[in-house]
Amino acid sequence: DDLENLTPTRSSCGDTKMVSKKQKKAQESINSRLTLVMKSGKATLGYKSTLKTLRNGKALLVLIANNCPPLRKSEIEYYAMLAKTGVHHYTGNNIDLGTACGKLFRVSCLSVTEQGDSDILVSMPEE
Repeated sequence: DDLENLTPTRSSCGDTKMVSKKQKKAQESINSRLTLVMKSGKATLGYKSTLKTLRNGKALLVLIANNCPPLRKSEIEYYAMLAKTGVHHYTGNNIDLGTACGKLFRVSCLSVTEQGDSDILVSMPEE
């Protein structure tokens, strides 16, 4: 029954994986909101600057790629917990997250400091 809803998708690194239509839809909505944040709002890309915004209390939301190293991931989650900031685990890898930001480089984590015209803070789909 669940196998009918699975569709093969090709990631940017060339491997094919099975993703449900619901996950794909959620991924596309996150990507479009993220693009809007990058255009109209403010976001800091990268591990060091994400930790810096969390320490200063400026981060509104943190996104972490699924292949971010476990130690970095746990450290970001810890700082986010202290700052009472939401953390979203992005379903794609760091190449996909970088592409979603409109960049030509890899992004393992990013923090949204101003959402701009996007509704990314209120409508993040839970995993």
